[in-house]
Amino acid sequence: MSPPDVMDRPASAPGPSLSDAQLIDRLHGGLPLSDRPFAEVAEALGLREDDLIERLDGLLAAGVLSRFGPLFQIERAGGLFVLAAAAVPKDRYDAVAAMVNARSEVAHNYRREHALNMWFVVATERAADADRVLAEIEAEIGLPVLAFPKEREYFVELRLPVDGEPFAPSTRSAPPQPGCAAGEPLSDFDRALIAATQGGLPLVARPYEAVAAMLGVPGADVRDRLAQMLAAGLVRRIGAVPNHYRLGFTANGMTVWDVDDAQVDALGERIGALPGVSHCYRRPRRLPQWRYNLFAMLHGKGREAVEQQAQQIRALLGDACRAHEILYSSAILKKTGLRLKD
Repeated sequence: MSPPDVMDRPASAPGPSLSDAQLIDRLHGGLPLSDRPFAEVAEALGLREDDLIERLDGLLAAGVLSRFGPLFQIERAGGLFVLAAAAVPKDRYDAVAAMVNARSEVAHNYRREHALNMWFVVATERAADADRVLAEIEAEIGLPVLAFPKEREYFVELRLPVDGEPFAPSTRSAPPQPGCAAGEPLSDFDRALIAATQGGLPLVARPYEAVAAMLGVPGADVRDRLAQMLAAGLVRRIGAVPNHYRLGFTANGMTVWDVDDAQVDALGERIGALPGVSHCYRRPRRLPQWRYNLFAMLHGKGREAVEQQAQQIRALLGDACRAHEILYSSAILKKTGLRLKD
């Protein structure tokens, strides 16, 4: 197993220059669905098309960007993302991480400072497959796995300051909520399109044409289907995925809150609107092991900043909150996003 990406590198990985930060902000979402999208963005920024593409390639190579392309929300096509956790003994940690990471359905895996020290996300094309995959992982690693499927989504976007202002993506799909039916299952073309772009768009002058060439279809077919996926919420956005650790935000705290069930939805919406919160969900309690029903991811340039944000949330929740914890990330064990099987 390769060494994990330990999150303690502000000195060795300084944040990008202001011009790079502005570029990331502009390309965080809303890449045009046109024949030459990078040329459009470059013109707006006063850059040359080839210089823009070279800059993006450099940011990806340096790890400042995790990827660049469509972000798929598979729930809109009947799929599922499930957060799960396990308490892994120290002497088995690397071996268990290798087994979990070997599963193509595992999209992310983090080490966190808690008794439940391994947190991973299972992503499946069909919702019914998620329970099977989690049961198989539990049997393989020989440890109990707690599943925390999303019950309600309040906010999902990375908002980090650029020259004093947070990232402000130009597009954001409405989150799926209880009672909302999923869209149509994926067609063969959809699956091929997702497989071709789930790792990112080609960084070439005509990226959609390059994808179309892989699929053997006209470029207009790729652009039209991505536009439909955006409108349906199957694609959240098309753009840059920043690595907030490489941007200097090395303190990553998953805050969890025991909130009165009658008030959690109204309060969750308010917490999701706070700067610094990149993800905010309602998830099930797992009593007696786990009492928390509200999850909010916080990011800061140090733990003091995360603690201050958590205090703001605590004040907002007031008497509705009975307890909370902050689970800090200490290593990225896997981060690939959705990967459909062939």
